[in-house]
Amino acid sequence: MATRTITCFVCQNVVDRSQRFVVVRDRREDAYCSSVCLMADVESRRRLQAAVRRRWLLSAAALAAVVIGAPRLWHRFRLPRTHAISFEPADVRPAPPPRPEPIYEGPAWPPTDQDWLTAFDSSSWTYPLPGPMRRAPAGDDHVLAARLSTRKQPPACRTPDRCGVDLGGELWGEHVYAVHDGVVDHIQHGSGDERADVYLRLSHFGGMVFTHYFHLAAVPRNIVRGAAVKAGEVIGLVGDMGEEHQPATNTRYVHFALSVRPSADLPEIYWDPTPLMAHWPLRLPPHGTVAGFLPAETDLPLPPFHHHAH
Repeated sequence: MATRTITCFVCQNVVDRSQRFVVVRDRREDAYCSSVCLMADVESRRRLQAAVRRRWLLSAAALAAVVIGAPRLWHRFRLPRTHAISFEPADVRPAPPPRPEPIYEGPAWPPTDQDWLTAFDSSSWTYPLPGPMRRAPAGDDHVLAARLSTRKQPPACRTPDRCGVDLGGELWGEHVYAVHDGVVDHIQHGSGDERADVYLRLSHFGGMVFTHYFHLAAVPRNIVRGAAVKAGEVIGLVGDMGEEHQPATNTRYVHFALSVRPSADLPEIYWDPTPLMAHWPLRLPPHGTVAGFLPAETDLPLPPFHHHAH
């Protein structure tokens, strides 16, 4: 019987039966002529299996990407976009708070007339007598407070013949208002028959500015020395003029003056308040004043207003 020739699975050379290498795979025998051919076949099969596994992994990854990404692509390009039906306020940032206005610290030192005008314009004032009618101020060249002062330096008037003004009242007892926030600096009552002739001085701007009110019929009980007052607060009632001033037409007057004395080493200067008072607002009492009870046919004439050139 003839013997079957066996060839190498790798190089196809004839394999010696006594020196052959055999690998059994799935009931099949693969013969090799040497160990070199055997190892070459094993390595080739390993690379082939690795390539097959990579192809399977890539195919599985591609399939997973399709499964995961397909719905998203469908929603992105096919389905309508979602819209919120609830109200969403706009993202509006609040505006920064406004910067506070600079605080006026007072006039420079030593203060000039322009510094005082700036200080007066930077604060609130009130006309000393109630509205709605603005009383015409009549200029006066008397410094009535001079005889009440104990200071060594005599006062002076910034404008000649305009040391203060006389304001005619509608009738005796009409309200008199503080023209500016301040402190009661001095109160003096007349003596004898002139007991009702009250002089009141208010201090303003830290004791550097004073307002003077002469010929008051009375002052409220809370108006005492050291008491704080606000602009527009009732500080007295219109009375009669004193003996040194007796106008022929009407004796119901308040003498008003404004003076400046920033230091004890400087003289007290009386300003003409007329141009300042022209800008002070009138106060209308909510419940009226005693002037409202005066019958129209008995209205008293106002004193003539004398204009003085500056």
